[in-house]
Amino acid sequence: MAKVSIQHLSNPSAAAPGPGAVRDFSLEVSDRELVVLAGRAGSGAATVLRLIAGLNPAAAGEIALADKPVGARPAQERDIAMVFRGQTLYPRMTVGETIAYGLKLRKQSKAEIQRRVTEAAESAGVAALLEKRPASLSPEQIFRAALARAIARQPKLFLLDDPLADFDAETRARLRVEIRRLHYQLQATILHSTENAEEAMTLGDRVAVMHEGTIRQAGPPLTLYREPDDLFVAGYLGHPPMNFVRGKLREAGETVLFKESGEGVLEIKFTDRPWLKTLAGREVTAGIRPEDLAIITSPARPGTPAYRSLLDVVEPSGAGSYFHLETGAHRLTGWTREALGSEEAGHRVQFEIDPAKVQLFDPESTRRITA
Repeated sequence: MAKVSIQHLSNPSAAAPGPGAVRDFSLEVSDRELVVLAGRAGSGAATVLRLIAGLNPAAAGEIALADKPVGARPAQERDIAMVFRGQTLYPRMTVGETIAYGLKLRKQSKAEIQRRVTEAAESAGVAALLEKRPASLSPEQIFRAALARAIARQPKLFLLDDPLADFDAETRARLRVEIRRLHYQLQATILHSTENAEEAMTLGDRVAVMHEGTIRQAGPPLTLYREPDDLFVAGYLGHPPMNFVRGKLREAGETVLFKESGEGVLEIKFTDRPWLKTLAGREVTAGIRPEDLAIITSPARPGTPAYRSLLDVVEPSGAGSYFHLETGAHRLTGWTREALGSEEAGHRVQFEIDPAKVQLFDPESTRRITA
């Protein structure tokens, strides 16, 4: 395996706005690291993988694999294996023949081909399917066979181009575990693209969130979730997404208070951020994760204000409940481990917000406000 260095990569579409454009993209991937490029449709994540693989032409930038530039090499000489969304196999070949095909083109010995096919098939869970042809396989088995074909090549880099997008939620969750297991087993360097934020959070050692062809933020998944750099990253990661509330900061004695705009009832006191005093009078956007908004079923914590609201909608989810309420100016979504029934909707409740977990953003720059 090998580390990957991508510097100032752009494609011919970079000069014009639109889906698939890649603009001045730079990323370092360590040896044996699994990095997920995540973004909504058209973010450019899939295009980056195709540029690295040599399937699409680059207009500018450098790509190095194991410290060796590969940008000028044709795709077949880059020592990269790619698995696509909606992967297909050679219809007239068995699974075993498909896995072996690339090795035969590379003039491997029969013994080496047999060894690699056997090992790759066992790793990908298709050892019992080597004599089957694609027409008799399920979509999951086709995906596993495509993985086996990639594994058998023993490339320096694996590129997985949103390969789980067309599977149902249960299968997708199972295959995420398989990709993680293979990453550990093979000690592979992997770049994986996805539009699914949950997949990005659960799969990557690091996640690079993309928008309009550039990286908005890259880092460990929990860092991006807890400390998003901007409103886009904050809204993309998490389900349900972060609540955004408009308001203004003002001094309140030794503390700083966030007051919701309009007829909103929220007043959030920040006692742990004295530096916010310099921003008193500023319009800001408060970001509140659903799990940091709680319905009060017992006396409120000392010093924590309680707000009254109409419980508009309740969505039981088995492990807990999603709920929706109005503040007077905004609609908020919360999550609780309590099993609320849909009959709870329509009642007035009290709720509280953990001020320590609230993020503040500049509505103009969209950047998170820090000391």
